[in-house]
Amino acid sequence: MTQAPTPTADIVRRLVRPLLADAETVGAGPDVRPVAEGGEHRTWWIGTRHVLRLAPDRDASARRRRELRLRDLIRPHIGVAVPASAAHGEWAAGLAYTLDTRLPGRSGEVQDVSAVGEADLAGLLTGLREVPVRQVETLGVPRVAPRSLEELRTAAVQAAEQLAAADEFDPGRLAQLTALAAEQLAAQPAAAVLVHHDLKGEHLVVSADGRVRGVLDWTDAVVGDPAEDIAGLAIAVGAPAAVRAATLAGYGARPCLRGLWLSRCDSVIRLADRLQGRGSSPVPLLRTQLDRAWEAILLERLTELPGDD
Repeated sequence: MTQAPTPTADIVRRLVRPLLADAETVGAGPDVRPVAEGGEHRTWWIGTRHVLRLAPDRDASARRRRELRLRDLIRPHIGVAVPASAAHGEWAAGLAYTLDTRLPGRSGEVQDVSAVGEADLAGLLTGLREVPVRQVETLGVPRVAPRSLEELRTAAVQAAEQLAAADEFDPGRLAQLTALAAEQLAAQPAAAVLVHHDLKGEHLVVSADGRVRGVLDWTDAVVGDPAEDIAGLAIAVGAPAAVRAATLAGYGARPCLRGLWLSRCDSVIRLADRLQGRGSSPVPLLRTQLDRAWEAILLERLTELPGDD
């Protein structure tokens, strides 16, 4: 496989200057800056109104091209904005780029979501459930089987012991998720919907008043378990807010609790992996995500799960 070139400011400026016929291209060209978050996507701010995303390989290029069509399909359903493409093409042989309009607001990692913002998230989850799965799959969005919560629980127990040795986490907290509970929280048949599958804080655009104004990066979207997006919201905005949003969207106790425990196990495993030298996510961010996922919720006091959800 041909090694993709490393983007530089000069490469980026030469690429976008012919695409933008406005005041930002006057003189030396638009101001270009790499985006600190999501560096694995090779993302650059272009002036004040655009974002350039450069695919690093052919697989990512295919997903980026698919994203363009998916965004058009979901836009009428989800109640929050998704970026619009100002231009797209190839920035190197076989490697795609998309130049998107920048959505106004701040990253969900630095701007809290308000109660009204939780209603926005509920609308997002409701809309994703309403997008026709057949149309989504026609675009090439893959169908993914639900993860085994029992397998994830087993891995999380081992990771928790590693974190305990580093004085990072009390492994006794995982005792709440027994093997029986993991079995009860298995994903239900015929529950597959369109799932963003990467709903972390950096992909939420939040206004100063806490409204969720947009959702970014749909390249990892799948048809699958809706609890995965509830889990993503738990690490993005905290477990209570995520469960409240999911409940407003019509999800019952089972998918909410499943999403909660997916996020908790994932956050323990990711932090342990990072402390063992695996992965590149900032340790402070992983600690924050773990704290958010482990915030207590009232729903945990339930002793029985509904039989059908």
